[in-house]
Amino acid sequence: MQVSMLSIGIGAAVLFAIAEVAAWRRNNRRDVEQVGFMPWRGIALASAAIALFATALWLAGR
Repeated sequence: MQVSMLSIGIGAAVLFAIAEVAAWRRNNRRDVEQVGFMPWRGIALASAAIALFATALWLAGR
């Protein structure tokens, strides 16, 4: 189970990085009328929380 918690934490951290890059690209777009539909900030916050929680569980089990 510990390996799976670590892999979930790493996956969520990667998703957090992708969501932050996407949010940065959305904020710096050239055409203001081209608004996307993905809630990148919410995805980033949720994935950061999951990454922290999974990492804490992994560390508690060591």
